[in-house]
Amino acid sequence: MTQSTLEIRRLVFADLPNVIAIERRAFPTPWSLAMFVLELSKSEGICLAALRDGQLAGYTICSRFDQVWHIMNVSVDPDLQRRGIATAMIDEILRRVGDRAQITLEVRPTNAPALALYERFGFLSAGTRARYYQDNGEDAVIMWRTEATLRGSLDGLPAAEARPVAAP
Repeated sequence: MTQSTLEIRRLVFADLPNVIAIERRAFPTPWSLAMFVLELSKSEGICLAALRDGQLAGYTICSRFDQVWHIMNVSVDPDLQRRGIATAMIDEILRRVGDRAQITLEVRPTNAPALALYERFGFLSAGTRARYYQDNGEDAVIMWRTEATLRGSLDGLPAAEARPVAAP
């Protein structure tokens, strides 16, 4: 049995056919090709590809809005999940943005593996977005990673993001 190799590199336009294939298998409401093209076109973002034995195994999209980074998409081929691929991609994002960066994301409250992964990296839940997910109306958990969350505190989060979002 041979050891597989994992490489993390910049996501490029040529990866998009494979990205879309994984996206459609991984999510009930997948991103469109146009959404990925838009994110890859931004100069401030971090878009990464994870290649396992030379084949696209996962990708992540992280955009910058002023001083806050937003992890918008983390996906791993469903056949390759639970093998450290998402961990490696998040490690690389954190390496690139630095320890002092403010990072936020939304995640389904029913996605226990993702919640546990983000918590291991120092993300804390700071509220919810009501009916965030279009496929089933599920809320999203808003998570943050800041210098304060790494100490176990929610102090200093942008006020609009830190409060639970009320249902309309």
